Formats: sequence, structure tokens, C-alpha cells
Amino acid sequence: MKRIPFKQVDVFTAIPFKGNPVAVVLDAGTLSQRQMQRIAHWTNLSETTFVFPPTHRDADYQVRIFTPHAELPFAGHPTIGTAHALMEAGIIKASGEGTLLQQCAAGLIRLTVTKDGAGQRWIAFELPSPKLSPLNITETEELEKALGAAVLKDRSSPMRVDIGVKWVVAEAPSADSVLAMRPDFERVKTQSIRLGCAGVTVYGRCTSDKQTAIEVRSFAPAHGVNEDPVCGSGTGSVGVFIRNSGQWKILGNEFLASQGSVVGRSGILSLKLSDERITVGGMAVTCIDGELSV
Repeated sequence: MKRIPFKQVDVFTAIPFKGNPVAVVLDAGTLSQRQMQRIAHWTNLSETTFVFPPTHRDADYQVRIFTPHAELPFAGHPTIGTAHALMEAGIIKASGEGTLLQQCAAGLIRLTVTKDGAGQRWIAFELPSPKLSPLNITETEELEKALGAAVLKDRSSPMRVDIGVKWVVAEAPSADSVLAMRPDFERVKTQSIRLGCAGVTVYGRCTSDKQTAIEVRSFAPAHGVNEDPVCGSGTGSVGVFIRNSGQWKILGNEFLASQGSVVGRSGILSLKLSDERITVGGMAVTCIDGELSV
């Protein structure tokens, strides 16, 4: 039986068990696709990542990302968690400040590593170039039935946002209305499959006395995850939606998002928007460090 280095990392938090966990298999070179899918099903996390040597000359490493049921071309919190695990293990070198280049099925993803005033390390990834398409009236009505709540249609109607992984993104009237949603997950699953999306991400603006500008929730029952505690790609897709609808003129081009309180987490994500790029960042902490027997 072979033993492979393994970490479980909590992402978008500096407090263990308050973010979104990802399992990271640090040396997957001998594993078959079937073995990787079996391991991802066993960990039963929203994503498990598998690290390989890069095949692109500019990349620092290559990663494959699996849900319990399928492989994804890209995902947000696994990208940050994998980079954190590799730096902590000394496999890649950007433990202070610098840049990294991740190779994955969606292409090359650029990451930046910085430290804040308290000395906490933040890792941010640059979203792949997005593609957007609006939902039609019938699709929007079905979305509202699936969410059990109304969404805003005046500033911008709900959209499909494709950043390598596809999300339906919609704005709710407020952060409180986001927190109050009780979706029908079977309906969300059916619509997600029909639209070819990973799931639905909703957001609402917070009141001015909050540390964060928006509250976000992401639902992905089509991938076996009714609610992703803290979702990087979903929140990144919200950033695309906000930029596209011109709301960044109100929210600013750099702000924080909160996610996870409904499921007992307290994730914090940073969003930075410009005409050229959108980046999503967060902190990470290792909760399990050991070996996987395969």
C-alpha cells in the first residue's frame, strides 16, 4: 500500500473549522482518474484536489479538482487551499509575497500572495475570462420558485456566468433576504442541470455598519453539495455580475464578502474588480496534515 502526503485545509478563514475545507493530495502522479474520483467520493468534501508536476513551462504546478461525483475544470477555494498546502509543505516557493501560476483544466490561473497589516497571509486568484448570458423570463421565474424568494430584476436580471465553472448569479433585495432563503434543492438541482451550471449563487448588499459589503450563498445540489459553505468561484461570479451591472460604482472596486453563517461558518472573501481582471482572495489554515494510504 502506497502512502501519499495529504492535507485538509480550511479556506477563507484564519480560524480552523470556520471556512470551507478542501482535501489536497500533494503527489498524485501515480493515481488513476478512477482512484482520484474514489478518493474524492470518500473525503465527501465539496472538492478534493490532486497535485501533479506541470506540463506547461510557465506553471508552478498542475492540479485536478474533483467533487464527490465529477471533475471540475476550475474552482475557487480548492485553488487557494492547494496553493496554501504546497507553500506550507515547501513544494513551491511563495510563502511570503509573490506570484504563482496554477495549471488546471480551465488553463493557467495566476495567484498573488500578500500579507496584511496583521501579518496574515492572503492568497488571491485571478478569474478566467468570463462569459455571460442572461436568463429569460421563464428561467427567472423558475429560479425564484426554486429559491423560494424573489430576486432583483431592475439593476440586472439573473445571469449565467461562465468562468470555467458555470454559475447562475442573482441579486436579492438585501443581505437579510439572502440569509432568510430556504431553497427547494430538488428544483435548484433540476434547473442547474437544465442550464448546464454547477448551481446558483445569490447575494445581497449588507448594511453600512457591517465589515463586509455583500452576503453570499451558493447552492450546488447537482454536484452533491446542497450549500457550499464558502465558495470562491461563486463569489467570483458575483464579482463578474457586479462589474457587468455597473454596481461596482457604488460598492467600489475592492470590498469584502461574507458567506457561510447559515451553515455555521464565517468565511470572508476579498473581491477586487477592474476592467481588465477580477481577483478573489482569502486566508487559509491547515486542519489535518498526514498521509493517505492508497
